[in-house]
Amino acid sequence: MDSNFTYTSIRRVRFPLIVIVLFFLSHHKLSAQIDNNYPFKVGERVKYTAYYNWKFVWLSAGTAEFYVSDTIFNGISAFHFISTGSSYSSYDWFFKVRERFESVASKSSLSPLWFMRKSYEGGYEAYNNYIFNYSDSLLTIESYNSDSPFNRKTYKINKRIYDVLTAIYYCRSIEFKGLRIGEKVPLNMAIDDGVYNLFIRYLGTDNITHRDGRVFDCYKFSVKLVEGTIFKGGEDMVVWVTRDKKKLPVVVEAKILIGSVKAYLLDYKQ
Repeated sequence: MDSNFTYTSIRRVRFPLIVIVLFFLSHHKLSAQIDNNYPFKVGERVKYTAYYNWKFVWLSAGTAEFYVSDTIFNGISAFHFISTGSSYSSYDWFFKVRERFESVASKSSLSPLWFMRKSYEGGYEAYNNYIFNYSDSLLTIESYNSDSPFNRKTYKINKRIYDVLTAIYYCRSIEFKGLRIGEKVPLNMAIDDGVYNLFIRYLGTDNITHRDGRVFDCYKFSVKLVEGTIFKGGEDMVVWVTRDKKKLPVVVEAKILIGSVKAYLLDYKQ
């Protein structure tokens, strides 16, 4: 391994175990054809293995898991999405990662109602709390991290805004076959303490080979990323989701500031 590959170098990119999976999907414009029969159900559990590449060496870094339950939120019947990510315990001495994301979304429209992120990444801590108030058309974001003190920001909701977790499940309901190859699809996302106008670009269909040798018939698209501590920005992430009723993300790959990352579907239970 290159002697310049140090703990400090890794910390610069906030070693992205769960992030590479949370950015699997985005949402289509509001006029998109949405499958009202959701491809996921309460009780679904999906697990991924994350790999990090440095100087052509692929390292198995950790896992990320997604779970769907149901709840009642302020009198609204809702899905409760939970996602956790962690480094392998054998690597904790070197770079410990523990992350938890939760999101509550209306069952009728998948509009986000509440979101929380709590992360510990090699000594760096981050927290986000989003409250979506549709009566007043306001999104309130409370956040802090190791580099910044607690702050509260308010954004006007004049178009649909998604947190990264709700967006994943919302997009699995999109009829991808209705998109044209090369078509750019708007994506309005709340990320950290800001709101961004991003997009995905549909790249057609493809057969992708999983790390374990399985071949999946998939829809393929790239994702416009936010420039920051992990990503350079631009369309440097490519995603493959299955061409079936589940529209399950099976592989994602992305370039980051140092090296590149991949995530592979490890296990699926319903």
